[in-house]
Amino acid sequence: MSHFLSNVAAHYKKPLLSIALLAGLIGSTHATTYLIVPDNSNARFEIDHFNTSTNTGGFYNITGQLQYDPDAKIGNISVVIPVNSLNTGNKAFDNVLISPDFFDADKYPLISFESTNWHFVDTNANGVGVGDVVKVDGNLTMHGSTHPVTLSATKFNCYFSFIAKSQVCGGDFTTTIDRRKWDISKYTLLGITEMVKLKIQIEAAKQ
Repeated sequence: MSHFLSNVAAHYKKPLLSIALLAGLIGSTHATTYLIVPDNSNARFEIDHFNTSTNTGGFYNITGQLQYDPDAKIGNISVVIPVNSLNTGNKAFDNVLISPDFFDADKYPLISFESTNWHFVDTNANGVGVGDVVKVDGNLTMHGSTHPVTLSATKFNCYFSFIAKSQVCGGDFTTTIDRRKWDISKYTLLGITEMVKLKIQIEAAKQ
C-alpha cells in the first residue's frame, strides 16, 4: 500500500493531497486488492446544450485502487482523475473547460472519488445474487469541494484476463450530478443545464 501511495504522489507531484485521497483504503485489509488499469478506465460526461444537442467528453489516465470481496460483500475504491486528461474531441472546447471558467485545472488539477459504502444484491434461498454490486456511495471531490454521490452499477464482474495474466474486476457506473454544488455554474443562467450525467468505466487488475 505504501508503495502505491508514493507512486501516485510522485506522479502528480501532490504528495499530501494524493495520500489523503487514498488513505481510506488501508482499512479494508481482508479484501483482495486490485490496481485500476488506466487504459481500460474512464469517466465520461453528457450535458444538455441549450436544449438542442448534447455535449460529451471524458477524462482518462485514471489511477486508483479497488479492494473487493464478493463473498463477504466488502468493497472499497479510491479513484484519482487528472483534469488535464479531459478530451471532448475539440481542443478549443477542451481548453475552455479546463480554464478558470469551469474546472480550473491549474488550481484544481485532480478530481477524486472515495467510496463510503457498497450495496449488494440480497441473496435468495438458493444463494443467487451473491456478490452482485448494485450501487456505490462515496464522496466526489472536484473544484475544491467535496459532496456525496451515489453511483449506480449497470455492470460489475470479475474474470481471469489472459491478456493481463491476472484476475480482473470492473464495471460500469452512472450518476447525475448538479455541477453548481461544486461551484461550476458558468452559463447555467443562459440555458446550459446544471445537471451532468456521468458514465464511469473502471477495470482493475489483482495484485
